[in-house]
Amino acid sequence: MFKKFRIAVLMGAGLLLSARFNPAAGVDRTPGEANELGKVMILEYHRIADKEDRWSRSVENFRNDLERFYRLGYRLIGLNDYIDGKINIPRGTSPLILTFDDSSPGQLRFKEGGREAVMDPDCAVGMLEAFNKVHPDFGLKATFFVLPAAAQPHKLFGQPEFEKQKLQYLATHGFEIGNHTLWHANLGKYDEPTIRKQLAFSVKIIRALVPGYRVRALALPFGVYPKVLDVAVRGAFDGFEYYHEAILRVSGGPAHSPYHKACDLLHLPRIQATNTELNYWLNHFEQKPGERFISDGNPYEITFPMERQNEFNRTKFEKFRVNHSKTGK
Repeated sequence: MFKKFRIAVLMGAGLLLSARFNPAAGVDRTPGEANELGKVMILEYHRIADKEDRWSRSVENFRNDLERFYRLGYRLIGLNDYIDGKINIPRGTSPLILTFDDSSPGQLRFKEGGREAVMDPDCAVGMLEAFNKVHPDFGLKATFFVLPAAAQPHKLFGQPEFEKQKLQYLATHGFEIGNHTLWHANLGKYDEPTIRKQLAFSVKIIRALVPGYRVRALALPFGVYPKVLDVAVRGAFDGFEYYHEAILRVSGGPAHSPYHKACDLLHLPRIQATNTELNYWLNHFEQKPGERFISDGNPYEITFPMERQNEFNRTKFEKFRVNHSKTGK
């Protein structure tokens, strides 16, 4: 955990911190001032396929998405980074979280026909890795909400012979694995024992393939909560326990900053990665940059305008020995 957090309180135009972008980083927008109480986009992808449809992002469009995010000053962080309030990206850039639901083959696929696992360059992981090689400052993080007992091709990305290798690859290459129930169960339709079984056994299978892995988040199938929230957060079945620090919805727009009082980890909204939704929200934050989380570039400081100080969650971050600084130094 961080040894120290400092708040740079902005005291008016004369003291505003200038969060200038590095021109070499490929950003083509006018930089805004640091505001780490701004909104964060958590994007929701499903299938990655040759053609675009309601639940599929085409390979071409996904590559274009990455280029666009980078050009507009977004940098990837993990969902766990958000949960922990640990956002470490360059000054003047904005955090972006990628999530993938349903563990379909186009998200993570190995080439067919060989004994060794060779990444398909046209799957989501392959494209993320290729983009990161060209733009290492973009980051290489995403969360995959998997279905360990679904019918193929959604059972752990298809290719049964590579199930273990795929989950271990994610866990050892900076990606995250989340709970999406065993087979996309609607948690609003079942009794509590059935829900606990769905969630606990999903974690059981993940840990059997990746020993000791800590599953920290749940993406709700269909966006439906169980009648009792607590059963989705924590529970056990047949000796296997689960604990979800964050629960993600299927829609709702951008999320609050993790430092904001209104941040609710158990009701995190997402933005579906369709042309309509992406265009709307990317344009929205270009037109209203004051609503967007903009980093001060220092993971040991939290910077925001003076007039927003009452929105900061001081209680949650009290243990980080918060200090105030007019200059942010």
